[in-house]
Amino acid sequence: MSTTTLRPPRPNPDDLLVLLAVSRTGRYTAAGAELGVNHTTIARRITALESALGGRVLARGADGWMLTALGEHAIAAAEGVERALDGLSPEDPRLAGVVRLSATDGFSGFIASPAIVAVRRKHPDVSLEIVAAQRRAAQHRMGVDLEVVVGTPHVHRAEAVHLADYALGLYASRSFLERHGTPRSPADLEGAPLVYFIESMLQVDALDEARRSTQGMIDAVSSTNVYVHVDATRAGAGFGLLPAFLADGHDDLERLFADEIDERLPYWLVCRPEALTQPVVLAFIEALRARIADVTDELLGRSARAA
Repeated sequence: MSTTTLRPPRPNPDDLLVLLAVSRTGRYTAAGAELGVNHTTIARRITALESALGGRVLARGADGWMLTALGEHAIAAAEGVERALDGLSPEDPRLAGVVRLSATDGFSGFIASPAIVAVRRKHPDVSLEIVAAQRRAAQHRMGVDLEVVVGTPHVHRAEAVHLADYALGLYASRSFLERHGTPRSPADLEGAPLVYFIESMLQVDALDEARRSTQGMIDAVSSTNVYVHVDATRAGAGFGLLPAFLADGHDDLERLFADEIDERLPYWLVCRPEALTQPVVLAFIEALRARIADVTDELLGRSARAA
């Protein structure tokens, strides 16, 4: 009497692609919008995939759905399916897709935005979603492909790469200096009004440590948004501790004590290893590096000094 061994069902490739979309967005609704289906269909597909694989592929986290160990194993297969489908049209080299980035306000405007413009000139079907945030690198980066943070990140299951350094300097509007006088040395800044981040809400050690050059100054305008710092300083709210690459472009701002107050802070790129297999992400990273190479002097405040 012969026996027949039943082969376990293979995962449906479409279900793997659904898992890939959820892993990149962190939300059923966002994955559904990307794939053109509703969140109920996404849930049904995930359930079918878990049934085929014999375990959970997703677990709910504070920031959305997170991959389990089995899910991470399945993602490798899902990316293989995606690459195979992309390879069916070798005559069309154009890329398409969404890159999701979490980055600081200044980096988002000065680096990331021009970078995506460069990508879209060649690949108009690539788009960028930016979550502007001033925070430490997340340990679980569901919903984003890339993070750019200030300061050296300490992360697990992620790749971290130093991108560039930038300079913080002390600035004041020319009209403010005309009204209140120009300090002759950093010692004259004791009790002077400062425009910078909200100290109690600052989560980034490197930005907090940069305040050492302004000890003794009094907070006048504080904000979580660096563009507010620039505008408040231009309006005459006080002395702004500002990124040189944002402040030097304004003729109404004057940098003070550039040799004594010149804080250097590093930008780091953090990304999920699986994100580095996505051609659209790799194209965007390449564009980021090209933009940084073009504006290195501006980042460090060198161009203004040379002028």
